[in-house]
Parts: sequence; structure tokens; C-alpha cells
Amino acid sequence: MAISIRIENVTRSFGQVRAVDDVSLEIRAGEFFTLLGSSGSGKSTLLKLLGGFDAPTSGRILFDGQDMSRVAANRRPVNTVFQGLGLFPHMTVAQNVGYGLRLRRVPGPELDRKVEEALDLVELSGFGGRDVNLLSGGQRQRVALARALVMEPGILLLDEPLTGLDERLRQQMRDEFGRLHKRTGATFILVTHNQDEGLSLSNRMAVMHSGRIEQVDTPARFFEAPANAFVARFVGIDTLLRPQSVSGAGDNGVAVIAGQRLPVRLSPGAADGATVIAIRPDRLVVGPAATGSGLPTISLTVAATTFRGLHRDVQLGFADGQIMVVPLPADVAAPVVGETMAVAFKPDAAIQLSSSGLPDTA
Repeated sequence: MAISIRIENVTRSFGQVRAVDDVSLEIRAGEFFTLLGSSGSGKSTLLKLLGGFDAPTSGRILFDGQDMSRVAANRRPVNTVFQGLGLFPHMTVAQNVGYGLRLRRVPGPELDRKVEEALDLVELSGFGGRDVNLLSGGQRQRVALARALVMEPGILLLDEPLTGLDERLRQQMRDEFGRLHKRTGATFILVTHNQDEGLSLSNRMAVMHSGRIEQVDTPARFFEAPANAFVARFVGIDTLLRPQSVSGAGDNGVAVIAGQRLPVRLSPGAADGATVIAIRPDRLVVGPAATGSGLPTISLTVAATTFRGLHRDVQLGFADGQIMVVPLPADVAAPVVGETMAVAFKPDAAIQLSSSGLPDTA
């Protein structure tokens, strides 16, 4: 049965360092929730607190309303798939999967049945007698998942389980997590630094930075309304421009950057301090199509181009040296450095944000 989680003002300190700093969060039963952040953001520490591998310095962690803050890991309805997998090399696939059941003294016939059901769930039927050392990376990932799922946990924690896999295998296992979540109905919590994993799998996710949560939202909202510049850059909105001025009322405004006027969606919360203008490249029209689009248009100078495979990134420079990066299809002729290119703005292509989380020189 899926379990809800409530984290109340949790702090985990190591000396003077707060790895988790006064975090409060609610995760709904049956949700696929992702903790997203770079190394040192506190996401793995928070996962350890949920799993019972560490205890908070202050605050509470509740499962279905019951305080679990000081409950040992082996007494929590939680299983974890670690980055290193932790498979026993001297055991077969079936012995690895059934290890936790044997500790619970589950009778032999029932244990065998549950192991077979778990292997079938991860599409490894018939692999029970195999040596885990002879399996591929993806198969070993599936064994680790089966070992966790066979315990029928209400909460499954995934601690960067795809790190180290090649891109094709990462995509395959990412799809596997989504399928297993739907089949089991458990509460899944994924810790990762890879935004693609969080965006494609999550019902909701939280971006963490310096031990704190910057934003909790559905994946689409991180692009539609990022909380600040740090969040925007972390989810892949790379162009963040510092304006000379921003004016307007309500949601609609105008930002002036190096003398060029851009339509911008205003953010009341950002207006109280230093701001940047985030540019969504998917809402730009570039080149000849921009000129006749009827949309607000500016002219920029091509500073550089970079081939990315399916597209190429074009760096367009403002007069003050700031750069806007736009993607062009790979089959379109690369623009020449120094030429002028028109850029038109669809609604909400430019968003005013607080510059929180960026260095002064960003």
C-alpha cells in the first residue's frame, strides 16, 4: 500500500554545515516524486533521512501521519535501490532477490513464488539461477529493483540508480521505472542530478540548492514559472539576461537590454530585488520567419555556432556582450559569424525572474 510522507522543518547538521536546512515537504501516497539537485545540494542526505539510514538534527518525518524520525531503517516500510546496487556477487539472481524474504523467514514455497513474481515484474523471468556477475548492466539494475520490490514496500527510494549507464540504457531503465511505478502503485522517490529523468518520470519534483528547496511543482511549471534564476538554469533555460530596465503593469512589461526592447512577462516577486530575464528558446522565431511573423522582433549578431547532432546552438550577441542561445535544426545552413539575425518573441518567451542563486557576474 502506498504511503504518504510529510517532512516538517527537518534539519541535518554536520558541525557548522547544514546539509539539509529547515526543509518542509509533503509527498502524496502513490506519487512519483523527484529530488533534483547538483552534488552537495542535500538531496541524498534527505533520502537517507527518509530511509532511516540517518536521523535529523531537528524536525520530524511522518509516514501516513506516524512519526518515523527515530525508527530504524529495518523497521520502516521502505526499500532503497542504491547507486552501487549492492548485489551479492556470491549469490544467484534468485538468491539476491529473495534475501530480504529469507531474513523475514518466509516459507520456501511462498518465497519462491514471490521471487518469481518479482522477476516477472522486471521482465527477468527464467533468470533466477543465473550468476549476477554475468549479467549486463541493465539486467543487474533490474535485479536490484526486483530485490526491492519483492518486499512490497509502501515507499521505494531510488538513489541515483542510473549513474554510470550509457545513454541508451539510461533511457531504457527510465522507462522501466515509469512502468513499475504504475504497476506497483507504491510511492516512488527518485534522487538525481539529471533533469531529463525528473521531467519525464515525475508527478512532481523539488529542486534543491544548498540544503534548501527552491521550488516544488509539476515538471511543466518549472518552465512556465521557474521560481528564480537558479531553478531556470538548472532545468535547462540557459539564457539569463541582465536588463537595463524593466517597466510595465500586471503581467505585461518591457525589458530593455543593450538598447533593445523585449516583451516580458512580469513577476511581482522578482521586482523587489535584482532581476534577470529568462528566455525560453522554444518560444522564439528565428531568421527570415521572424521578420514577417507580426511578433515583437529584435536584431542580434551571430557570435558563434555549435553543432549538437540533431540541432545546432547559435549564440546571438547583444551590443553589451550578453549572449542569447537559440537552437536551429541541423539541416538548416549554419549562419555566418558576424551576420545579423532577426529574433521574434511569442507570448511568454521572456520571463522576469529573481536573480537568486546566480553569481553577480552571471
